Amino acid sequence: MPHQTTTSASQVQVKHNSVVAVDEVSIDEEAAPKKHKGGYKQINKSLNICVFEGFLEAQLARLPEIADVEQLTPRVLRVLGQNAGKFTLQGTNTYIIGTGAKRLLIDTGQGIPEWAGIISSTLAKMSISLSHVLLTHWHGDHTGGVPDLIRLYPHLADSIYKHTPSSTQNPISDGQVFTVEGATVRAVHAPGHSHDHMCFVLEEENAMVTGDNILGHGTAAVEHLSTWMASLVVMQKQNCGIGYPAHGVVVKNLPGKIALELAAKRRRETQVLRALVQIGSGASVGKLVSAMHGDELDPEVRRMAVEPFIGEVLKKLAEDGKVAFRVRHGEKSWFAIA
Repeated sequence: MPHQTTTSASQVQVKHNSVVAVDEVSIDEEAAPKKHKGGYKQINKSLNICVFEGFLEAQLARLPEIADVEQLTPRVLRVLGQNAGKFTLQGTNTYIIGTGAKRLLIDTGQGIPEWAGIISSTLAKMSISLSHVLLTHWHGDHTGGVPDLIRLYPHLADSIYKHTPSSTQNPISDGQVFTVEGATVRAVHAPGHSHDHMCFVLEEENAMVTGDNILGHGTAAVEHLSTWMASLVVMQKQNCGIGYPAHGVVVKNLPGKIALELAAKRRRETQVLRALVQIGSGASVGKLVSAMHGDELDPEVRRMAVEPFIGEVLKKLAEDGKVAFRVRHGEKSWFAIA
């Protein structure tokens, strides 16, 4: 059921970020932000999907600094999660949505204490409070701040919403609408990066909070590539012009960014097929990555980002009937189907 709160409007100052286009490039550690709180290892030690396939691209970009707190539009306030790191880029973006005294929060960062402090001081300074907390998905760099938030604001314990919720959370269904003064937020189930991934359309701005499906820099890793690509098509059909991503700057041309992502993944499928044909005798994921990228990749990036993504490409190509595998010595050996 929709949830509505009516309160008075507040005046804010508007400031927009620019978008940096990133193409395929190599790694440059010096280009990453210098404060390294958080990062993949603190998100989930056993998870190899909550990383950026676009890390290889985004690392060379001179990533613009993102302010701790920035009013992007009259109804969108971005608060940075304070978890910048090797795989989180500038950190997780969390968004306070609305114009009145009670507002929505989308995502809670990774559980970094500084984020909770910034949220608390920001709410106090603006004389506003939170009515609901919406989570884009279950990954720890989006849900980690929930305990601190409930500690600070116990009334929120019954107002945490997520698709496929835990026993203490409320469910979000596709098409569900949440309203506060100045903002109508519609949920869109868009799985693939994770099974429970949600995006949120901000109707008044023709904008979408894209979570990890579309990033401000580079591109995201996924649990299931074909599902993610289908979700991008669903996102396209919402006809939103602006994207508020979970990592990176505002995406000013969301339709264009989605089109580029789809084209890039199809290009990568072609590259994987070509590499398999050139190898000829069949290849493990590791051998295929070496053939495509050489052996100079950072071992952590290779293990946690590149190899899982190439594995997902192979699964999609298998679903499309373009590749198959045989098991040799307990390892899958992939080959192209003529």
